[in-house]
Amino acid sequence: MKKLYSNKLVIFSLVLPGLLLFFFAILAPICLSVYYGFTEYSGMGTATFIGMENYKKLMTDKAFWMSMRNSLLLAIGFICIQHPLAMITAAILDKLGGRGEGFFRCVYFIPNVISVAVIAYLWKFIYNPDFGLLNNIIKAFGGKGDINWFSTDNAIWSVLIVLIWHGFGWGMLIYYTGIKNIDPVLYEAAAIDGADQKTTFLKITLPLMKPVIQVNVTMAVISALKQMETVYLLTNGGPGNSTQFAANYLYQQAFKAFKYGYGNAIGVVFIIICLITTVVLNKIFEERDDRPAKAKRRKGAA
Repeated sequence: MKKLYSNKLVIFSLVLPGLLLFFFAILAPICLSVYYGFTEYSGMGTATFIGMENYKKLMTDKAFWMSMRNSLLLAIGFICIQHPLAMITAAILDKLGGRGEGFFRCVYFIPNVISVAVIAYLWKFIYNPDFGLLNNIIKAFGGKGDINWFSTDNAIWSVLIVLIWHGFGWGMLIYYTGIKNIDPVLYEAAAIDGADQKTTFLKITLPLMKPVIQVNVTMAVISALKQMETVYLLTNGGPGNSTQFAANYLYQQAFKAFKYGYGNAIGVVFIIICLITTVVLNKIFEERDDRPAKAKRRKGAA
């Protein structure tokens, strides 16, 4: 067996299918997208090379920058609202134990199992200005209850609430798994030392969850950039591009306005932003080894 796996031809034959899949399913489409980003192309006929014109147009495209602003707002909502709540909920579920733990874990994850189309139409009924649940609750507490939740001023906040709520289950489940993987001996030692639950969470759970937080935050930022299905079904970017997101705008330009070259330019910028975001977040969460500096200070003191 060892002789077989040391044979270069055998190694190449085992690696080749994966390389071909990577090339044709990932690398080739990216290269084609980069090429079409430099062309004027409707998706049919011949593509005309126009250089950087699509990217110059993109820099002055108000709808594109509105979509980036909305993606940034969603990323902030994920990181500052959804994730802290998801982590606290995961910690409470871990302490809950028994049947209640399994029950609430399933309840929180149900929205992620339901079809996106069902979720979008459910929230459309909730937000309906005439007979929606939200306005009826406001009326029950003495308010007017005639708010148009999808007006130009309110639409983006209404969409953000849906997106933050819908993604809560995934974030909670990832944090829950991370907490479950922490050695319970550490909690037992903290309890013996007299640490309360708040101190245990801040001094043990939070530091040891750093790799999980890094993955979750990176996924949240990328998810905020590529939001489409829910936005498309709720508002399709309207009214007046006030709820436009990058992925939805790309779809509109490439497949509805038949500006395939321009849509690919948006896709290339989108990929670059995702790569930069991932690198920056990895740098932020990077473990800094300060042992050489400490050793140097000790040597100087001696």
